[in-house]
Amino acid sequence: MKKIAFVTGATSGIGEAIARALAPEYALIICGRRVKRLKSLADELSKITDVRTLSFDVSDAQAVNEAVNSLPTEWQNIQVLVNNAGNAHGRAPIHEGDLEDWDAMIDGNLKGLLYVTRAISPGMVERKSGDIINIGSIAGKEVYPDGNVYCASKFGVDAATNGMRMDLNPYGIRVIGVHPGLVETEFSMVRFKGDEDKSESVYKGITPLYAEDIAETVKFVVGRPPHVTIADITIFPTAQASSTIVNRQS
Repeated sequence: MKKIAFVTGATSGIGEAIARALAPEYALIICGRRVKRLKSLADELSKITDVRTLSFDVSDAQAVNEAVNSLPTEWQNIQVLVNNAGNAHGRAPIHEGDLEDWDAMIDGNLKGLLYVTRAISPGMVERKSGDIINIGSIAGKEVYPDGNVYCASKFGVDAATNGMRMDLNPYGIRVIGVHPGLVETEFSMVRFKGDEDKSESVYKGITPLYAEDIAETVKFVVGRPPHVTIADITIFPTAQASSTIVNRQS
């Protein structure tokens, strides 16, 4: 069997694109909560490589452990972990924030990433080999108005990534943070709870990044020679200069 890559949040957007990009070179464990989409992607990619699916919520520690432990022995030698699953829910000043939105973002973006890493990294430590790619955000580098808790969760991802790199350094494990700016996926539709006008306004007047741009970057970093770690990458569309500076054309 090829080396094995484990991709969370693989049923749409960046995670789905990463699974497609890695398929020619890796056997895949693709994870997500939407079973029909997961099966459809598995059917497609099984023509290229060996594929297994796992359906669980990353924010449920017990479900994470049960899913990982359910893997057959031959699928437990995971070389690449892509922590992509996450979410954004709403934008509001701190005094008007929705507590359920806060919990969903902290649980999914930060705790979920930690739960999955905790379940998989011991095998990498034992083998003294592995790559962990954490998909963060420019929101983990710069805070912007009304993004308080989402930004906090992504700053947490950045801090966790840097801490993981230190902890796992003695074992030859590469830990990589990838922090995109504006990427046109389902992200904004989820954040704005299905409001198409608000969602479309995020990308109005620019050519944003696409999921495939991030997937190509992930494929590149895991393909570097063992002595090379591309530790931290921020990726913008050319029209974007920071979390709040975007050159929109009318």
